[in-house]
Amino acid sequence: MTTQFSGLLTLSAMPALIIAQDAVVPTGPEFGKASPIGLVVILVLMASMVFLLRSMNKHLRRLPETFEPENPEPDQEADEGTDRGGIQSGQGS
Repeated sequence: MTTQFSGLLTLSAMPALIIAQDAVVPTGPEFGKASPIGLVVILVLMASMVFLLRSMNKHLRRLPETFEPENPEPDQEADEGTDRGGIQSGQGS
């Protein structure tokens, strides 16, 4: 039975041994150089982000301050869409 347990311990220790090994450091003339295509991709993504943010801001500026109707009809006053945050109608300050 001890041989079965020793084999089990060896298998369970394998991932720890693999992680503990020294990493192979890549070397050579091409190590650390980025492709010009990568720079183009990053610049295109940044430009598209700028245009998307400008477009979003333009659309958000066009939205009204509130979506409550100015003159609600009597049947719309009790509608769920015109919640006035606890202020009861008919009371003034």
